[in-house]
Amino acid sequence: MAETCEHLQTLKMADFPPPRTPGGCEECLAEGTRWVALRECLDCGHVGCCDSSPGTHATKHYRQSGHPVMRSVMPGDTWSWCYLHESTGELS
Repeated sequence: MAETCEHLQTLKMADFPPPRTPGGCEECLAEGTRWVALRECLDCGHVGCCDSSPGTHATKHYRQSGHPVMRSVMPGDTWSWCYLHESTGELS
């Protein structure tokens, strides 16, 4: 696992905007498909499904938007991820 990048070093839960679709993956809800776990974008609050989900919408969002940082929005999770540096961080 890579070292924590500068995007994640001082990041807190409070730095994330309110999730745009807190109850599910934005694209999966529109398509009527299922997801495994949810991720939220730091830049815009987009909620997408994880890479274990058929849609992989969180990663697709990163590739389309260039927004590099997301967090897990699953209950009890406090980790973040930087796509650019392939690095994890812990949120306070």
